[in-house]
Amino acid sequence: MDPKELSLFYQPKDRLRLTIGSEKSYHTVKPVWAAPLSRPNQYLALLDGKGAEIVTLPDPNVLPPDSLAAAQEELRRRYLTATVRTILHAKQEFGATYWSVATDRGDRDFVTQNLQENAIWLSPTHLLLLDVDGNRFEITDTQALDETSRRSVERIL
Repeated sequence: MDPKELSLFYQPKDRLRLTIGSEKSYHTVKPVWAAPLSRPNQYLALLDGKGAEIVTLPDPNVLPPDSLAAAQEELRRRYLTATVRTILHAKQEFGATYWSVATDRGDRDFVTQNLQENAIWLSPTHLLLLDVDGNRFEITDTQALDETSRRSVERIL
């Protein structure tokens, strides 16, 4: 499939669609990164409304400029990440961790399950938390947190 024949666009304004040349059209398309942590900005998968793969592009930059812009906007929405500045409260109950944090987007409360899978260390001090709704909360440097926040991370993880 020639990536130049892929046309991503919004129709209506909040629904991403895909047309492949004059052959096929998909009314709902979800762009996702195949390996967002290990290979950021590579291997862009376009999924149909049921989650089935339409195509995977090793380099999304081969898309026409308008299509790339539409995909990037949808990815920005999908992979919205809040940066945690302070951990206000954290407790574990029955395998779930309940977090109350101050972020760059305001105060947030969220729940994580199975921290072995949903607390991802990107470096020795860079932590990514995935909540039960798929939201992402990032602590860019655990050592830069205040002492109470640092202790919470050490106690929980």
